[in-house]
Amino acid sequence: MSKELTPIADPGLPEHQHRKTDVDPKAAKRAERQVGILFLLSALGTILFVYAYVGVDQDILIFLPILGNTNAHQLLLGIGLAMALFFIGMGAVHWAKTLMPDHEVIDYRKEQRSADEDRAAFVDAAKEGAAAAGIGRRPIIKRTMALALGLVGISPILLLRDLGPLPEDELERTHWAAGVRLVTDPGDRPIKPSDLEVGGVAQVQPAFPEGKARKLEDIAKDSVLLIRIRPEEFNLEPERLSWTHEGIIAFSKICSHMGCAVALYEQSTKHLLCPCHQSTFDVTRAAKVIFGPAARPLPQLHIGVDSEGYLIAKAPFAEPVGPSFWERDSS
Repeated sequence: MSKELTPIADPGLPEHQHRKTDVDPKAAKRAERQVGILFLLSALGTILFVYAYVGVDQDILIFLPILGNTNAHQLLLGIGLAMALFFIGMGAVHWAKTLMPDHEVIDYRKEQRSADEDRAAFVDAAKEGAAAAGIGRRPIIKRTMALALGLVGISPILLLRDLGPLPEDELERTHWAAGVRLVTDPGDRPIKPSDLEVGGVAQVQPAFPEGKARKLEDIAKDSVLLIRIRPEEFNLEPERLSWTHEGIIAFSKICSHMGCAVALYEQSTKHLLCPCHQSTFDVTRAAKVIFGPAARPLPQLHIGVDSEGYLIAKAPFAEPVGPSFWERDSS
């Protein structure tokens, strides 16, 4: 018995089977319209995604069978993005299956670099294949594909918004305004100066109209610390001293370094400490930074009392609260 291996003969390529769209112009035109419809559906999905992202409130709930109450904002975002990606993929697959050339070709690949003539022949073949795909001869596909691809590219660009706030004035504004009462947090109880003893500390929020709920981001930006010391212990400029009331001074609770909650008050030294990175602020000198990485004092809130004797804000914060951001006026 011979141990020599008999090479397997190359069976060659099977006979090419033409598709219906290859031989029937009506079928090819119908397939072209189908691809165009799929690309249009992808474009509609992108439009739905954009509308949901910018036009649908994040707090709206809708009831769906089985799913129950569902967030409409998130639901429409998911449906829109799914439609955009699914139909553009389906359009490309249907186009390839019905209209693009499907002739079987054997390409004997070589490990070494091809000769310049072969490389030039490859470029020519690629150009010929692009021409054979019929983009130039099929305007419906060309236009709808350009529309779908152009719109679907908007989706990831819009998602970049979630990397940070847009350059608006949201970071510069809080709910503090002239005449707004200071209320306890938690409890929403108005405060009188007599409620806070010397050495005492209280966390407060601006009073909201009845029935209006506080959002988490509102609590984060609006949090204020009230601290009461003896008036003679202040070392403030006359203007800043006028922002206090009977030894009570109010500062934003949000650290000017990284936005942590400044919640530790040392009564003996009159210092506020941020527990995250140990930035230390001197209450007697308008929360001046005396240690740590914070670059600015805590913003001070101008306070006073109303006709009923309750503590109120006399003006909004004179500067943005919290850490630095690109659009912030650092002066």
